[in-house]
Amino acid sequence: MARDAVYRRRRLAALGVAAGGVVLVAILASSGGSDNKAATDAAGAKPAPPPQLPRGGRRIFPRFEVVAYYGAPQDPQLGELGIGTPAHAGRRLLHQAAPYARDSGRPVLPAMELLADIADHDPGDDGLYRTRQPDAIIGRYLKAARRIKALLILDIQPGHAGFFDEARHLERWLRLPDVSLALDPEWATPQAVPGTIIGSVDVHEVNAISYWLDQIVRRNRLPQKLLVIHRFTQNAIAGEPDLKPRRDVAVTVNVDGFGSNTVKVAKYKTFAQRRPGLHNGFKLFYHEDPVTMKPYRAMRIRPRPELIVYE
Repeated sequence: MARDAVYRRRRLAALGVAAGGVVLVAILASSGGSDNKAATDAAGAKPAPPPQLPRGGRRIFPRFEVVAYYGAPQDPQLGELGIGTPAHAGRRLLHQAAPYARDSGRPVLPAMELLADIADHDPGDDGLYRTRQPDAIIGRYLKAARRIKALLILDIQPGHAGFFDEARHLERWLRLPDVSLALDPEWATPQAVPGTIIGSVDVHEVNAISYWLDQIVRRNRLPQKLLVIHRFTQNAIAGEPDLKPRRDVAVTVNVDGFGSNTVKVAKYKTFAQRRPGLHNGFKLFYHEDPVTMKPYRAMRIRPRPELIVYE
């Protein structure tokens, strides 16, 4: 896939046993009450403990500072995560995340934010201007994330598709305890080719997805999940004041966009969520930012970002 058209806006605008009756009777007779005792023991056995996050516990915030790499393997321009093998990206992520444990005063939970849907200038066979990541690639990155005890965050750039439809397509992965979800509204452009305009998402669609994701967590006794919404512009989340928190989903607005540190901090403070139950993230760029902000500087911003994403 050619990526120039998709990323023109960024450059310009700042995943038998069957025993016979005779045998059964013989076994029961020979064992006396032992089988009854075993059955009683089995019935009284404690249920398996609910799954935990990769680095322990069941709540992401406020326990952890999450530090993520963003991208996909199809093209280095898609982000840092796709440069080199998943294992190599994982090692670099750990190196980048290490200072945050000191500067935030909280343990770090690393994360790989993989583009599970990539917006495209080509409509494709279904006319939806997005390419879904093959299951094999999602599985490969999940394996790499588990090696370093990290989350896998599946990011949706929907093109002309709906966020909810694409999230439901990823449900088999989201039922796992170490997989979360991200929405990229700037690439939601149902009336235009992605990359030619900056898209948005309606807050009601976000709230519907967060409710659905919260139900998945509860039904499957999963630890808390992230729902990251990247916010590049003022209008990225239409009706943003109505954004709802969820009990078991950490709804996190990640302030996106590149520029000088002064500009980025000012933008972050404008977009930051200050309502109880909602969380903030901050995106840093290795190449588009004139100077990539140091971890200690990012941790001094107020309100402090709980999620840092590197592209």
